[in-house]
Amino acid sequence: METIEKLHVLSEDSQYDLACACGTARDEHRRRGPDGRWLYPVALPQGGYTVLLKTLLSNACANDCKYCPLRSGTNVQRCTLSPDEVARAFMEYFRRKKVFGLFLSSAVVRDPDHTMEKINAVARLLRYRHEFRGYIHLKVIPGASDAAIEDAVSLASAVSLNIETPGRSHFELLSRKKDYDRDILRPLKLMSKLTGKGMRHSRVKCTTQFIVGASDEKDAEIIQSMSGLYNRLRFHRVYFSAYQKGLGSQDIPGEKRFLTSPEGMFMREHRLYQVDFLLRKYGFGSGDIPLDSDGNLRLSKDPKELWAEAHPEFYPVRINTADREALLKVPGIGPDTVRNILKARREQRIRGLDRLGVKGKRLEKIRNFVIFE
Repeated sequence: METIEKLHVLSEDSQYDLACACGTARDEHRRRGPDGRWLYPVALPQGGYTVLLKTLLSNACANDCKYCPLRSGTNVQRCTLSPDEVARAFMEYFRRKKVFGLFLSSAVVRDPDHTMEKINAVARLLRYRHEFRGYIHLKVIPGASDAAIEDAVSLASAVSLNIETPGRSHFELLSRKKDYDRDILRPLKLMSKLTGKGMRHSRVKCTTQFIVGASDEKDAEIIQSMSGLYNRLRFHRVYFSAYQKGLGSQDIPGEKRFLTSPEGMFMREHRLYQVDFLLRKYGFGSGDIPLDSDGNLRLSKDPKELWAEAHPEFYPVRINTADREALLKVPGIGPDTVRNILKARREQRIRGLDRLGVKGKRLEKIRNFVIFE
């Protein structure tokens, strides 16, 4: 196959990694370019977004992950790009200003370190032969050696490895070839150590992703793991991919769960993203998140609203005197609105939020929980 043909196949297969598919703004959603490649948004530290070319190096996988349509033994068209093919194709897109960075992942070809050698070779070609200084996100392959991970971190702007499930027992239902402690937790901890504060590669961002609903995990377990990833490992972001029913094998819990509709699975993903924002941006702890008696999020309502309904003693919040933490507990008010409130009230007393650009249903929701004394 020609390079462009292989890129078409491998870019198409990269759709199964859905990180960033659920966002809060239009610019945060992945989109398909005019030639069929997936274009993947990433937030820049200085604000705004750039677009990444997202592709696999190979879809010829040796692993048996039961949720993945590319697992070994499935009947899909297999192909592999050489590091030079990926680097040259990316630089062509970059010179034409179609993309500004690369998101490179791969199926496991032969073994983790052989695959990481090829992934890292792409980044090395871009950095040293093509003198590319822009954004490169590299996927770390589960089970990769410490040396391979250190090499990836030294070359990348960001690295990620999918945690997949919140714990060994759930993980073992999805794969017989991978070991949770050795192949998942060990690399995640090393990535955290290498990019920690004061370390040589502290500029490199670490992210991970849960495959939601493929195993038999509860939301409470995901939330607890998410809290540890942020508070202990200091990861930059945690993402969620709803398991896509029908793509995996028939003997995993995801094919039998009570959330059988695609709408239900994607709503569960959406609720987990809302929890992620509460933990990262709103000052909530993992113990503050409302769960049902089974340890799962309610799909029918925003978890922040449920918290507000369960804590009537906290309201109404006084718009003109409340601190930032209290304002963030108000349903309908986010970090941007809080910044606008704090700025506006330094100049004069606030008598309504409509002058700050808050309108419609959101304004009505906020009014139920605040007073303008």
